[in-house]
Amino acid sequence: MNGLTLAYLGDAYYELEVRKYLINKGFTKVKVLHNEAIKYTSGQAQAHIYETLLENDFLTEEEITIFKRGRNNSSSGRKNVDAKTYTTSTGFEAMIGYLYINDKDRLNELVNKSIDIIEKGGINNG
Repeated sequence: MNGLTLAYLGDAYYELEVRKYLINKGFTKVKVLHNEAIKYTSGQAQAHIYETLLENDFLTEEEITIFKRGRNNSSSGRKNVDAKTYTTSTGFEAMIGYLYINDKDRLNELVNKSIDIIEKGGINNG
């Protein structure tokens, strides 16, 4: 599967897991859920998560390879995010998609760690 297809799958799965997490935290209003979810799923958030995972040696060589496959096949981005952030977030999503297919235990570990990174440190999405 190519990197962009993995990213497509990873984007959907990660979004679903974040939404379930937020609902379990007690958020029920759709507008609030959406605004909270952006803190975890925006391109800036995903790039921050990836960089934090990388800096803390949390990723395997295989995961980094898959990240690069997604990143390198990504387009130059969208008008609301710079190209580096966009390609990094696409690589992150490719990693999630790959793990969804190949290693559900590691997938759960990575998603939980990703949520934890945002919960503890957050980023400025503003």
